Amino acid sequence: MAALAGLLCLLAGLAAAQPVRIKDIADIEGVRDNQLVGYGLVVGLNGTGDRLRTAIFTRQSLVGMLERLGVNTRDNEQRLDTRNVAAVMVTTNLPAFAQPGSRIDVAVSALGDATNLTGGTLLVTPLLGADGEVYAVAQGAVATGAIAARGAGGSVNRGVPTSARISSGAIVERGVPFALAGREQMRLSLRNPDLTTARRMAAAINRAAGDGTARATDPRTVLLALRGREAVSLLTDIEQLRVEPDQVARVIVEEASGTIVMGANVRVSTVAIAQGNLTIRVTETPQVSQPAALSNGQTVTVPRTQIEVDDQAERRLGVLSGGVTLQELVRGLNSLGVGPRELITILQSIKAAGALQAELELR
Repeated sequence: MAALAGLLCLLAGLAAAQPVRIKDIADIEGVRDNQLVGYGLVVGLNGTGDRLRTAIFTRQSLVGMLERLGVNTRDNEQRLDTRNVAAVMVTTNLPAFAQPGSRIDVAVSALGDATNLTGGTLLVTPLLGADGEVYAVAQGAVATGAIAARGAGGSVNRGVPTSARISSGAIVERGVPFALAGREQMRLSLRNPDLTTARRMAAAINRAAGDGTARATDPRTVLLALRGREAVSLLTDIEQLRVEPDQVARVIVEEASGTIVMGANVRVSTVAIAQGNLTIRVTETPQVSQPAALSNGQTVTVPRTQIEVDDQAERRLGVLSGGVTLQELVRGLNSLGVGPRELITILQSIKAAGALQAELELR
């Protein structure tokens, strides 16, 4: 815990001392990915696909695919019985400015009761956008990266064998039109909205490109006036500028794993903290009682019980003075000998007492 606290304090100090590039904290409005989704079939599985008797959508998809290829199986649909086919959902993100013919990665996820997609091949699957149009087509051998072995006495699984990827498995058929040229103005969108950061960003842009080029309109948006300048050249120069982002004092607590992350601006008002638990340890050490020779006695087991009570009296009441920094806060809590689990409870209590001057976010 002490090593983690030291690392957090070091990273907080570095983050406060070194500005970052605008391209790392803001996006160009309109330049974004678009999500695509499709439904397809994976074939060539080694008996680990869907059960056609229960996965009705897989059976109907298989019959329809065979019909399109000139094979009529609809009259004998109920007799189809194979475990080498699986219905899957195919998802991907279409990058901004993607042109027809470029390739993108796709993710493949089992939809029915298939147990393993390893070794399968995805058949031609159209990928649709939110408007229902086809923007890419996926096909290829799937790779799960998972290990699944089963025997009579047990099984071993590593990873998720029903989720796979196809590297460069989709070909873009059409792109989403978006042009940077010919625009009078553009907007930069902050990934972490903050008024101070937006104002600093606008000031840095105005110093480099001239007054009036940038203006912060809200905590998330900085408006750029192109004034006839080429958009690509101006944006290239702007995204290399460095600003020091500001951040809200926030403490993130994930109770499931005991993870605690505190920002550099976290402050604590004067507060007294006591932490300790009563521990009772009972140790049984039975001993053997041996009678003297020729005494006609019997050998018996004599119980010996040792009871220890630890009330952790060495953990005194700790006082944290007002306005302490992140480093002082962690050092003070570590002096009480608390671990991550106890630290979560202490932070919640400090917040309830009104002494934690930060947002406490529980996950």
